[in-house]
Amino acid sequence: MFHRSAIIAFLLLPGALWAQECKRARDYGIHIGVMQPGALNAITDVRGVKVGHTTLVKGDSIRTGVTAIVPAEGNLFQQKVPAAIFVGNGFGKLAGITQVNELGNLETPIVLTNTLSVPVAMQAVAGLTLAEKGNENVRSVNAVVGETNDGYLNDIRGRHVTVADVNAAILSAAAGKVTEGNVGAGTGTICFGFKGGIGTASRKLPASLGGYTVGVIVQSNFGGVLSIDGAPVGKELGKFDFSNHLLNNVDGSCMIVVATDAPIDHRNLMRLASRAILGLGKTGGIASNGSGDYVIAFSTAEELRIPHSGNQSHQTVTLLQNEAMSPLFLAAIEATEEAIINSLFVATSAKGRNGNAVEALPLQQVLPILQKYNRLQP
Repeated sequence: MFHRSAIIAFLLLPGALWAQECKRARDYGIHIGVMQPGALNAITDVRGVKVGHTTLVKGDSIRTGVTAIVPAEGNLFQQKVPAAIFVGNGFGKLAGITQVNELGNLETPIVLTNTLSVPVAMQAVAGLTLAEKGNENVRSVNAVVGETNDGYLNDIRGRHVTVADVNAAILSAAAGKVTEGNVGAGTGTICFGFKGGIGTASRKLPASLGGYTVGVIVQSNFGGVLSIDGAPVGKELGKFDFSNHLLNNVDGSCMIVVATDAPIDHRNLMRLASRAILGLGKTGGIASNGSGDYVIAFSTAEELRIPHSGNQSHQTVTLLQNEAMSPLFLAAIEATEEAIINSLFVATSAKGRNGNAVEALPLQQVLPILQKYNRLQP
C-alpha cells in the first residue's frame, strides 16, 4: 500500500523538483499487467536490439529529432530479420510498409522522426546501407521510416532534420538503458494533451512458456481519455478529448515497435503486432481519424535470419506453433501499455514554436488518483 504520508510528501515537493523528476511508472509502484518485465524493462532486453537518438532543440522553434532501432547485429541487408507491419489507422507516412509485408522481412534499421522528415530519413538509411561492406552491388534498399507530426511545438515546415542527424542516431545506437521522454523522435510530441515522447518496456515469459522476451518502444503523439493501469486518470483530472462537447485535438499518431526473440515468422509477427494496438487502447487511445497508428514487429531469432542471396532455394526453420502465441500476445499488450505510460511519466514540460507550450503529466495530481484506485504498490 502506498502510504498517505508518502502522498503528502509528494504534494509538498517544490514545483522545480517536480520538473526534474524523470522516474518511470514502475518507480512509483505502478505495476501494469501480470507478467514480469525484463532486466531493463526496455526493448533492449531483446538480445541484439539497439536504440539511438538524435535530439534537436534549437532556438525557440526547433523541437524534433530522430530515434533509430537497430534490430540485430551484422549486415541487416545481407541477413534480414522476419518482420510484419500492422496498420491500426493508416493516416500516416510509414515508408517501406508494402515490401515488409510482401516479403515478410526487414533489411534496414527502423527510423522514427517527424512527418516531413521521412524523405531525408529514407535517404540516410539508403546511404548507410549502400556504403556498408558487402553491399557493393546493391541497387534497391527498402528503408523503413515511421513518423508522427510534431508541428505544434516544432517548426516542422522548416524540415530541420538532416541526413547527418539520422546517421548519428543509427550509428550511436546501443544496447542497454534506453533514454525516454523528450528525446529523439519524441522531442516535440504530445500525448493525451500532455507532453508525450519516447517510452519503452518489456516482458519476460517464464521458462515454462518458452522464456522468450518481448520488448516495445513507442513514439507517443495521440489523444483520447487517459487511463493508467485501469484508473480513469483523464476523467478524474477533467482533461480529456471531447470534454464539454468540444472537439479537441485528438490527432497525432503513435508509432509502436515490437521486438521478440521468439522464433516466429511474418504471419505470427503480424498477429503479435495487432495485439500491440490493444495496449494502446488500454491507455485510452482511440486511433482517431487523423492519427496514424502503426506497429512494426520483428524477430531476432538467429535461426530465422533470411539471407539476401545464396545458392540454396530452400530454407529450413523451426517455428513456434500457433498454440504457443497467446503468452506473447499478452506480453506485447502489457509492454505497449507500459511503454506509453513511461513516455508520459518521463517527459518534461516543453515550450516551442510560436510560444506554444505543453505541460508534463502532473504527477502531484496523478499519484493521489492512482492511490484512490489502489494502483500503487510498494
